[in-house]
Amino acid sequence: MSARDAVLLRPDAAGLVQAAEILTQGGLVSFPTETVYGLGADARNDKAVAAIFAAKGRPAFNPLIVHLGDVAAAHAICDFNDDARRLAAAFWPGALTLVLPLRAQAGISRLVTAGLDSIALRVPDHPVAQGLLAAFDGPVAAPSANPSGRISPTTAAHVREGLGDRIDALVDGGACAVGLESTIVACLGAPTLLRAGGIPAEAIAACLGRPLITAENPDAPVSPGQLLSHYAPLGQVRLNATARQDGEVMLGFGRVEADLNLSPSGDLTEAAARLFDCLHQLDAMGATRIAVTPIPDHGLGRAINDRLQRAAAPR
Repeated sequence: MSARDAVLLRPDAAGLVQAAEILTQGGLVSFPTETVYGLGADARNDKAVAAIFAAKGRPAFNPLIVHLGDVAAAHAICDFNDDARRLAAAFWPGALTLVLPLRAQAGISRLVTAGLDSIALRVPDHPVAQGLLAAFDGPVAAPSANPSGRISPTTAAHVREGLGDRIDALVDGGACAVGLESTIVACLGAPTLLRAGGIPAEAIAACLGRPLITAENPDAPVSPGQLLSHYAPLGQVRLNATARQDGEVMLGFGRVEADLNLSPSGDLTEAAARLFDCLHQLDAMGATRIAVTPIPDHGLGRAINDRLQRAAAPR
């Protein structure tokens, strides 16, 4: 792990080759995906994966997502049932993570799965991520590139602020388009929603032709993003606020008066893309008390509310 500031790499062929070489040597590389910036390491290298946990200060029982270049690479690591094949065909590459049974002899570090017999996999839809995966030609474990429990990064500047002196390299690919982590669905039996995210659960249910089961156990997570206190800014968060209280900074949605607004026009896609950047801005402002106006709880609004509820959880 780096003892100096991360090397900043361009998102071109030379930069991606250099990033892949750092991964091969067991280093940590942050790179953009369409959702948020990931903190990547060789998923087969125990020491490299352990360095992710050390850099983030992440609980060892919280599993990591493995990023792959295509569906064929995923089939070499895990078993797909019919539901998983249908979802992969519809949403990969894209902002969907599938939790699937891990194949014996898959070669994945047990630290990645937190000792479970299942693994969380994703094929990202971002040219820089795809370029890095092609150059590395192997599985990359990559949680969000932020200190554990803090706001996820959607720009290279966010990564440098949170982890700049704890990692080896950072590929600057600009702002992330989706700005919200992937949706996680377990296909270990009946398809089960583990985390709302960049693909609305309604779209996944429509693809399957039936509703998803919803399950959450923050004390024993089987996938990333299930810990209760997560995605937290420095200030105390109050949700569904209709008026500002003394000392509060207001984070709004829609046509409301607010210090910051996720989307003045009430666009949930815009709000999702701006969520973490706004939380970073609130930290930069020194906000100690944050009031958040109501956000519709459907589509991407469900994922936004999930993140805000975790941000507001006692810690």
